[in-house]
Amino acid sequence: MNQNFAFLNSFIEISEETFLELDKITTFKRVESGTQIVKLGEIPSKVYMLISGTIRCYLSTESGKEFNKSFYLPTSFVASLTALINSKPSLFIFETLSDCKMFEIDYKKLKELCKKDQSINDLYSRVLEVVYIKYERRLVELISLDAKERYLELRKKIPNVDEIIPQYHIASYLGITAVQLSRIRKKIESY
Repeated sequence: MNQNFAFLNSFIEISEETFLELDKITTFKRVESGTQIVKLGEIPSKVYMLISGTIRCYLSTESGKEFNKSFYLPTSFVASLTALINSKPSLFIFETLSDCKMFEIDYKKLKELCKKDQSINDLYSRVLEVVYIKYERRLVELISLDAKERYLELRKKIPNVDEIIPQYHIASYLGITAVQLSRIRKKIESY
């Protein structure tokens, strides 16, 4: 079974015909590390299915300070969702942290297919539910956990996080400084 077909079926069961319809509006891309696939202020038109590599989503202030919102690993969907849905400029930047392989999906064509094909609409709805659940879980972590607990949760989700994501990006994601993260890591390693 095609691994992309299997991934989509992990959300909701779809037929091979549905998969082929989605394939028609999809383009395979190789993207170099450091590429912004969604730029600040850009009105996005694509959704990405990440096959290999790592992507970060971040907010940049006027002074240039960056705040990491999320990390994406294979296999996951990546998009500036609010900007896509509202056809508004993105408040976030999506940047590859490594060389990536991904499928680029035209969002307008996807929405047109949703109107014509109930199974594609069901898949789209299920993906949105999964994205929302992850977002809500992240919000609960930020509100209820201290920095050490947030770091441990991140390590559960991404066991090799320290090898694939630079420390300063991890610290930003956790809402702490790189020095604080270093102290947390030393305490954990000493146990």
